[in-house]
Amino acid sequence: MKKLVLAAAFTAAASTAFAGNMEEPMMEPEVIVEESTGSSAGGIILPLMAILLLAAAASS
Repeated sequence: MKKLVLAAAFTAAASTAFAGNMEEPMMEPEVIVEESTGSSAGGIILPLMAILLLAAAASS
């Protein structure tokens, strides 16, 4: 009988020891990584410059 009472006492003490409080849980803010991209015409400038240089070289 003593063991049963002792087990009940330990169970009651353990359940209140791990109980949480009424404070709201702190959530970590979400990290948003935005990739910076160039302008949409970024890939066309180099070929246009090459065509202009070839046209200038061919005309002379």
